[in-house]
Amino acid sequence: MKGIMGRLFTRQLRLAEATPADACALAALHAASFHRGWSENEFERLLSDRNVLAHRATAGENLDGFILSRLVLDEAEILSIAVASTGRGRGLGRQLLETHLRRLAALGARCIFLEVDEGNVSALRLYRRAGFREIGRRNSYYEVGRASAALVLRRDLL
Repeated sequence: MKGIMGRLFTRQLRLAEATPADACALAALHAASFHRGWSENEFERLLSDRNVLAHRATAGENLDGFILSRLVLDEAEILSIAVASTGRGRGLGRQLLETHLRRLAALGARCIFLEVDEGNVSALRLYRRAGFREIGRRNSYYEVGRASAALVLRRDLL
């Protein structure tokens, strides 16, 4: 009985590819997650680009997270990843990243890059656990109340 009740009250998480129809929800989550959020129009353009791949995590009608990257030939770059505050610390970022990396590899990506604020401890932990390594640094790249470096990370998908 306990197992049945637990399943009834647990939100069913669904991971799927995002489409231009998701632009409004992605823009809202991005704005809530970053100092300078991208607009709905920016997301529509990105999601309409055949070289852009995006995954979203939903539970019911709620967007709990997304990841977005651009694939060119055999290299990809993660453009953004966001998880709603209510879903943080539950492994959702890891699930999104793993799903996304598998799909990129299936599409022919051999390596993937990203930039991350050196002060974003939870993101760095996620990326390092996923096998990314630092290959560069852009000093004073982010200006969010303080100058912060962007770390350039890479992971091979072979």
